[in-house]
Formats: sequence, structure tokens, C-alpha cells
Amino acid sequence: MTAPIAPFPAARPRRLRATPALRAMVRQARLAPSDFILPMFVQDGHDSESVIPSMPEVTRKSVDRIAAAAREAWALGIPAVCIFPYTPLSARTADCAMAWDDDNIANRAIRAVKDAVPEMAVMTDIALDPYNIDGHDGFVRDGRIVNDETVEALVKMALAQARAGADILGPSDMMDGRVGAIRKALESEGFRDVAILSYSAKYASAFYGPFRDAVGASAALKGDKNTYQMDPGNSDEALRLVARDLAEGADMVMVKPGMPYLDICRRVKDAFGVPTFAYQVSGEYAMLKAAAANGWLDGDKVMMESLLAFRRAGCDGILTYFACDAARILGA
Repeated sequence: MTAPIAPFPAARPRRLRATPALRAMVRQARLAPSDFILPMFVQDGHDSESVIPSMPEVTRKSVDRIAAAAREAWALGIPAVCIFPYTPLSARTADCAMAWDDDNIANRAIRAVKDAVPEMAVMTDIALDPYNIDGHDGFVRDGRIVNDETVEALVKMALAQARAGADILGPSDMMDGRVGAIRKALESEGFRDVAILSYSAKYASAFYGPFRDAVGASAALKGDKNTYQMDPGNSDEALRLVARDLAEGADMVMVKPGMPYLDICRRVKDAFGVPTFAYQVSGEYAMLKAAAANGWLDGDKVMMESLLAFRRAGCDGILTYFACDAARILGA
């Protein structure tokens, strides 16, 4: 309920905008480095890095450089990173067995970050698309993405990541029942303190293209992901899926993409009051960087404004490729 507003001139809302000090005193939504999770892409090799043309200033890094980048992020006040592996087409298989290999590059990166910065929270991605010869988040059988068989594989992937030392597991696959299956397996294997940040409302979006380049999925992907990711026109469905994932054992929930779905973020936060995150995805990052590079927008200002929008919409945190740049500005 809003307070009644006196008529002009008794009420002059501009009074509280007159100086930076007054504006700071009444500001509702605020940003801090602790609001960010930094996504990072890991590749094979040593002391190596490769550019991602569609994501300016974001690179794939070898495990040793991932550890160094995590140290830098921690020093800026960023409390968590999220690891995504790059797998070339030649290394992908139909059985996706690399996904739950204890020594795959994602699990090596988890261990390296925990060794370098033990206090930092390490989040992972649980989906088969970085390993799948078809580029999909689940197994493909006769042209269909199958659910239950995929969930069995995701459980094995989750346990491997927990063994590697992950603090937060991020099921991003959108298969039915995967949160409950993962939670049951974690409990039975003694990983009771490993949190699940479920991608509960992940939309079949056109904003994922640069990310697929980054993990090597663009060359592999056959068809689209419409049968398991959400239709962009739906919002009530997002609430049903969040409710389901919470009932199955999710500790936190995610809305993805971010800015085109701020209404979903607000509805989720208002309805459930649970820790709610958004992923400012690769396409959102790329379009802001491109506009700034062309001189059409002030890069730093639109970066900070876009991040503030997530907080205003009710998000407790944001996965963003801007994390380090924004943290530097906030710490200046």
C-alpha cells in the first residue's frame, strides 16, 4: 500500500532528488559485488586462453587461469563463480559419458578454484549439452529428447560435481523430476550441505547464441530446444515449475534469460519469497557490449542500470559476465 500524496506544492517529489546525498538516502534498490555470480568458461590446456568472438572481453581459460580469475573475482568481493566447460565437437559423444567423469575439465576447475580460494562458492552447470554430440541438454532418441534416461545421467553428473567440491549445483536442463532425483542422490551419498540453484524458469530464448559458441554447442546443436525449455509467452507456468522444484528440494531458483523476463523475476519473488536469481545471459551481454562499442550507449552506465533492474525486480543475485567490471565500479 502506498502513502497518500499531498497536492502540489506541499508535495514536491523533486526535493528528494535534489542532491546525490538525498538520492542515496531514499534509494530502494542497491547493488553490491556480493550480488554477483561470475560465469567462467574452462577449456583444456595449460596457461592458455581463447577468445569468444560473440562475447567481447570474455574468454575460455585453462584450469590454471580459471583459478587465477577466481582469485581476482574474490578480491573484488564477488562471492561465487559458475563453471561451464568448453568441449569441441570432436570430443562429444552420444552417451555423454564425459559429463560424469570425475576428471573432466569442469570438475578439475572446481577443485582448482576450491584450492585457490577455499572460501569462494563454486556453482556448476548440470546439463548434457556441453558433452552431447547432438548439442542438446538431454539424450536424443529417434529425434526426441528423452526425459527419464536423461535424469539418470544428470544424477551421475551431479554426484561427480559434488565429489569435486561444488557448493551449488545448477540443473539447467529443464527435464521433469531432475531436482528431486538429484536431491535424493545427494542425501544418500552424504552431500547434505550441497545446495541446488535450479533453473526453474528457463525459456526457449533467442538470447543464448553466444553462450552456445562459448561451450562449443553451436556446431553440434541439431534442431531446437522448444520441447523442454519454456515458451516465451508463458508466465503462470513459471510459477508452477518454481513450486515443483522447491517441493523437490531446490534451495534457490533461477529465471533465465534475465532482462526480457523481469516480470517473471518479480512474480516468483512475490509468490514464494525464496532466494531468486536471474541469469543475464550471453545475448544480453553481447548486445550491450556491441552498442557500447559503436558509441550508441554509455557502456558502464547501461551495465549498471541493467544490473540494478534485476535487484529492483526482486532478484537476490545475478549471474552476469559484467560481474568483475561492475564490482570494480562499486568498489571505486
